[in-house]
Amino acid sequence: MTQPVHPNDALFAGEKAFPILPACEHFAGSEKLMRKALALMERIGPVFNVTCDCEDGAPAGQEREHAEMITRLLNDDANHHDLAGARIHDPSHPHWRADVDILVPAAGARLAYLTIPKCTSFDQAAGVVDYIAGAAARHGIGRDIPLHILIETHGALRDAQRIATLPGVQVLDFGLMDFVSGHHGAIPASAMRSPGQFEHRLIARAKAEVVAAALANGVVPAHNVTLDLKNPYAAWQDAQRARMEFGFLRQWSIHPIQIQPIVDAMKPDHAEVETGAAILLAAQRADWGPIQHAGELHDRATYRYFWEVLRKARITGVPLPAAAEAAFFA
Repeated sequence: MTQPVHPNDALFAGEKAFPILPACEHFAGSEKLMRKALALMERIGPVFNVTCDCEDGAPAGQEREHAEMITRLLNDDANHHDLAGARIHDPSHPHWRADVDILVPAAGARLAYLTIPKCTSFDQAAGVVDYIAGAAARHGIGRDIPLHILIETHGALRDAQRIATLPGVQVLDFGLMDFVSGHHGAIPASAMRSPGQFEHRLIARAKAEVVAAALANGVVPAHNVTLDLKNPYAAWQDAQRARMEFGFLRQWSIHPIQIQPIVDAMKPDHAEVETGAAILLAAQRADWGPIQHAGELHDRATYRYFWEVLRKARITGVPLPAAAEAAFFA
């Protein structure tokens, strides 16, 4: 009997599949908060990333000690899901190269990603990417470390399409606060929170351009933080609008109470997961040729769509039908 062909082989032969990542990226600046986030992951499951922050998290003058602490944490059993990454200092900071030289040799095998903030141009971003790749090569790291690049300056927004093509880039993050600050008062402070962040035309344009640049180049677009730390529903609302109105597939969290609401807002609809599973199982039985389902025609275009739905469901904790779990993920 012929072995059924897996969707990855049938639908993406010879090309890179779109990365499916956790829908929430939680930022933590101190060892206590990093460990707290990793402990939460044990309770609710590996449905989010933890970004260990060298930039805003490191006390001035203690940058080296802070980066070394992060390497120990990345290699700790607390990070056994390998879902923790790190944000380095921005390219204008004197310590950014040292961040790379500390993190990559000691934890390059386990870093989920490195986040690069505040680039002002494609050339500047490319220089940081090259330095990270060189550090990995020099220290025998046998993998390409995924890279996340923040789009939060005028120059980075202008070059977003080119930045998304850089080798290793997995995510384009939109940085709302620095983007607003860079407009010298032309955008009011009210646009740093909802509803202004979705309605001010300069910000809406920037968000749409970041998402378009990311998706056109097989990169995940990630939405900015929600400032309201006391109302989990505010994080859910922001993530829902970011997902449904702009196409973001991921959102930052800056407090543990925001994590589950963001995941809930970003995860696929249960009914769509059920439909997708039925269509893909039928397609696999038909050797991935066209099929009819519920009176509608489906082919490889819809199969790709529903395969991504199932992968997103699994990484956001939405249960799959048992037959689909066994056929595609066993």
